[in-house]
Amino acid sequence: MLAIPLVAVVLFAVVQPVKVVPRIGLAPGFIFTDMNGNRVTNEDLRGKLVRYNFTTTSCTGPCVDSSATMQAVQTMLLTLDTGGIPVTLVTVSLDPARDTPEQLRSFAERLGADPATWQFVTGTPERVKQVVGGGFRLYYEELADGTIAFTPMMALVDGNGILRAQYKNGLPDVATVRRDLGLIVDEVRNSEGAGSLVYEAAHLFLCYPKS
Repeated sequence: MLAIPLVAVVLFAVVQPVKVVPRIGLAPGFIFTDMNGNRVTNEDLRGKLVRYNFTTTSCTGPCVDSSATMQAVQTMLLTLDTGGIPVTLVTVSLDPARDTPEQLRSFAERLGADPATWQFVTGTPERVKQVVGGGFRLYYEELADGTIAFTPMMALVDGNGILRAQYKNGLPDVATVRRDLGLIVDEVRNSEGAGSLVYEAAHLFLCYPKS
């Protein structure tokens, strides 16, 4: 009888009946300005799954733009069952000196962004550097010719403000984005009762999907 709990633990670790997206840590707080000149904070996004990308409206040369991936994700969300959990896309500009609200609005229009689900934001250079560099760990620099150089990265934050994924080794395909969003939605759906224990065990035993 005493061996039963141990056997159950071993079986769970080996079989991994459910998969989860890692809980990396608390996502950074921020106060930004959106493309309409309105104040946007991380607290405004509580209760939503948020996918971030980081770019500039003039991304060329050493910069690899992730906007096309965000466009594909926006389209994919039309067919994703989130069980009523809202999903928001947020593009953070790394070039606040040039990416004014007007410039961001024009950029959003070129991309066909739905303002109901896709926001474009930026802040003062100091604040953007603190949030993006210090919080999301994406480092960038302005080159001598004025362009912004950085490695493309996207991030996924859950409704509790927990950073769940950082895609640093190349931009993710839409199938991976869909999978990760779906896993978090399943976890939220089973966050009460006995099912929650299974998900906590999955985090304990690092039952993560293969990248």
